[in-house]
Amino acid sequence: MNPYESWTKEKQLKYDEWMKKIQEVDFVLVDLNLYLDTHPDDRDAIAQYNQFVQQSMNLKAQFQQTFGPLYHFGCSYSPYPWVWKEAPWPWQV
Repeated sequence: MNPYESWTKEKQLKYDEWMKKIQEVDFVLVDLNLYLDTHPDDRDAIAQYNQFVQQSMNLKAQFQQTFGPLYHFGCSYSPYPWVWKEAPWPWQV
């Protein structure tokens, strides 16, 4: 079954373009997250992380207005210093 069956070619291209951009931005967020786990005092990296969080949230909001719900990663800002390392991990709870 073709998931694009009832869509116009323009809508299909728009969907693919937005999905690719979301995946690119979220990849940067994962990479920055890993970096900040080992460099929690890097102010520039935290600022960059927060900028990409905002970009990801904006892209996803636009995407969801057009195409419906989308599960996402990277929707929380971080204060200085990097606080993700402070919270208990899921298996510690």
